[in-house]
Amino acid sequence: MRPLLLLVACSAVGDAFQATRGARAAPRARPAPRIARRAAESEGELAAYGALGSAASVVVFVSEFTLKTTGCGLPAGPFGLVGAVEGVSYLAIVGIIGASLTKKVRTGTGLPAGPLGLLGLAEGLAYLAAVAGLVVLGFQLADYGYVPNAVPVSGGLCQ
Repeated sequence: MRPLLLLVACSAVGDAFQATRGARAAPRARPAPRIARRAAESEGELAAYGALGSAASVVVFVSEFTLKTTGCGLPAGPFGLVGAVEGVSYLAIVGIIGASLTKKVRTGTGLPAGPLGLLGLAEGLAYLAAVAGLVVLGFQLADYGYVPNAVPVSGGLCQ
């Protein structure tokens, strides 16, 4: 029993010595197929989030351009669909910036670039749309003295 205990103790000391000398740890085993499949699914999700976020930024840019040139946002469109897409796009921009800032505070890095860099593109466009929105807000206040309502009012500029 004593020789076995001595062998285990020597082995533990030897492992600790190798760890302090900068010895490399054993390579990790290949991930299980379930984990690999989940990673592939998340790459698809990242690409979808990136594409949708980029599209939302384009809608916000068009809305901000329309607001600057006409003093009003996008028209409601048939069944209010254009206005709904506009509103959801603004919310998506806020969500992307919120996710980016949260990740930046927690890890020190922004969102991952994702496949084809789509999520990174969406993140950059979201920040750009937010800055452009602040500039358009300044112009709106300087030109008209107010910010238009989300829902047009009777007798207002935006109907």
